Amino acid sequence: MSWGSVPTFGVEEELLLVDANTGIPTMQNEAVAEHARQLGLVLQLELTPCQIETSTEILDTSEQLAQSLTTSRSTAAAAAGRAGAAVLAAGIPPLLPEQGPITDTKRYRHIAAEYGIIASEQGVCGAHVHTAIDDRESAVEISNHMRPWLPVLLALTANSALYDGRDTGYASWRSVLWSRWPSAGPPPFFESVDHYDSLVRQLFDVGAILDDKMVYWDIRPSMNFPTLEVRISDVPATTSDTVLLAVLVRALVMTASNAMHQGTLAPRVSDHALRWAYWRAARDGLSSSLIDPDSGCLGAAASALASLVDYVSAALAFTGERDLVECEIRRNILHGNGAQRQRDAVEASGTIADAIAEMAER
Repeated sequence: MSWGSVPTFGVEEELLLVDANTGIPTMQNEAVAEHARQLGLVLQLELTPCQIETSTEILDTSEQLAQSLTTSRSTAAAAAGRAGAAVLAAGIPPLLPEQGPITDTKRYRHIAAEYGIIASEQGVCGAHVHTAIDDRESAVEISNHMRPWLPVLLALTANSALYDGRDTGYASWRSVLWSRWPSAGPPPFFESVDHYDSLVRQLFDVGAILDDKMVYWDIRPSMNFPTLEVRISDVPATTSDTVLLAVLVRALVMTASNAMHQGTLAPRVSDHALRWAYWRAARDGLSSSLIDPDSGCLGAAASALASLVDYVSAALAFTGERDLVECEIRRNILHGNGAQRQRDAVEASGTIADAIAEMAER
């Protein structure tokens, strides 16, 4: 394979704000954002007031990303502490408040009015990985190549087993809740950038979206940056997990780009087959079986992860990140992903509230 330069990348992380004593979501994103500003960190306000979002700069290496994520998480936690809150890296709130209001902006009020309880029952937190792409045409074609691997990324980063005071039976209940949005979930196979644009217009026409930001497909050309944005993941439990996700996403983009330039066509995985793979990944995470994109058959989760690493091995060799990926994947297989660590924390502490405190400290 012939590689050009390594594309830059960056990450946005949505984080929960919970009461430091009870673990119940606290609606203080504006106060926490102001404290963060005083500490030198800009936070974005999300749909519900118990959410904040951090974003890294445009970065070149996994080492830079790890440092940036560590700084943003620790600064956000310090800002939350000033408001009597704690920051939780979890895909959904393990405990729920009696009522979840909407962040008071014109856009969010409009979304709440149009989509009802889907909007008000939010608090779902994901991680978005942006990888630099030359043009929208390339982004759309690369998206087609990456579609089959999205469920494997979801299983790896699943971090939302606990919700409303109980174990959901799913590793990523966030992805199930998020799928209720009419524009969310697996992206279609796009014939061209014109096809992509026509489908977005149809979303507008039927009222499934109110603006471009509501194109919630799990992979899409960014609306604001010259990047391809991958949005499949729960917010990972640790910065190491987020770095692993971002490195794999970039390697997938590089591998897909190389295949595209060699004239290799993207696999036409059907929408229903992809949806089944999503469901399996959301339910089991890494604890049982996944559908292997190479074979299309159900097999051990470790086997699907091995297929992913093998698929992007040349890109990882070029970026010098193969050892990092293999080490982090071994750690996740041995000790579990974020969902398994949530369950382990409950088993060790006995209550979800105590588990939340342990998760926030971690």
